[in-house]
Amino acid sequence: MKRVVKRATAMMMVVVLSIGVMAATAGAATTKTGMQAKVIDGQVYVNTKDLVKMFGGSGQYDAKSGTYTYKGSEAIPKVIEKVSPSVVGIIGKTTENQNGSSNDRYNLAHGTGVIIRANGWIVTNAHVVDQLVDPVVVTTDGNTYNITESFSDPLSDLALIKINAKALKPAVFAKASQAVVGETVIAIGTPISFSLRNSATVGVISGLNRGVEASYRLIQTDTAINPGNSGGPLVNLKGEVVGINSMKFSAVGIESMGFSIPVDTVNFVINQFFKYGTIKRASLGLQLEESWSAIVGLPAEDPLTVTSVLSAEAKKAKIKEGDVIYSIAGKRVSSVVDINELLKAYLPGQKVKLLVQTDGDIVTRTITLVDRASLEEQSDDSLLTDDEQ
Repeated sequence: MKRVVKRATAMMMVVVLSIGVMAATAGAATTKTGMQAKVIDGQVYVNTKDLVKMFGGSGQYDAKSGTYTYKGSEAIPKVIEKVSPSVVGIIGKTTENQNGSSNDRYNLAHGTGVIIRANGWIVTNAHVVDQLVDPVVVTTDGNTYNITESFSDPLSDLALIKINAKALKPAVFAKASQAVVGETVIAIGTPISFSLRNSATVGVISGLNRGVEASYRLIQTDTAINPGNSGGPLVNLKGEVVGINSMKFSAVGIESMGFSIPVDTVNFVINQFFKYGTIKRASLGLQLEESWSAIVGLPAEDPLTVTSVLSAEAKKAKIKEGDVIYSIAGKRVSSVVDINELLKAYLPGQKVKLLVQTDGDIVTRTITLVDRASLEEQSDDSLLTDDEQ
């Protein structure tokens, strides 16, 4: 059955322990979450400070009973109470209605945003602000603001907007790569109707590093993400934003398949906008073809094939059609998303080494990265396809 990807923007037309303590010594180990651990008689023990640091909450040791009582991180209602003031609703007229006119007073769409700075900077989805005319931002205290500055990056589906406000409450963002599968998360946003602002839904992280319908890897969650949740936060139980909600799969027989943009990609885009006023996105200047395994999602390390050389820099590096690329800067790549993720660490003009098979020989080529936006402008097509990098 055909699946349909829906951006979570709402269109409005008329018509939410106790741990025993033992004193002993043994060989130390490191858990997958990064906490130091010791194995004693087959049991694993972790440092209580590491436990609190990793999962939040608090703990207290009772010397009399020899027990350590750990209280988990903030209860879900407390997390929602903490984060909600950092979440805003965004509403405005769409560029045109079904009849091609923008005069219909009910021809509205809305989404959600997250405050990142007290002076009015907000992150949201590009598809939220790009489709609106004269959008209005509504904060949790009911105040409304016009957008004074706006930056949009459709490739990552992220946008940065500014309102003239002071003393707003910025959200706290988690450190990159700390999210784990099975972790409880909360989505806060404006589902379906603008009157339902700051609705919260609860679920878990279903998967990480999902390469679906996007240029970068996404977080998969079963948390209910409905039209209007776009641009809102996905929050862990420490009240930290782990992702920005972006889209969902929607079709008969498909349930609880929402996706969020991870915090590392969000930080990448925000930092680029603040530093350059645009996204300086590095590109190899090549059009690449993924293997069958990569396309269908099978675990494989198949290389990518060069189908077209788009930049003068790539030609100078002696890359040609039919060459096969195994790795970039020493890191194995098997998909275009792999390359997009890797190149977030580079700027146009920098050089990287490629491990390439050409005419049957395995060679190393040094290539100068080009600006993707400039490459797109030079191309006969208005935009690169998803298979171009």
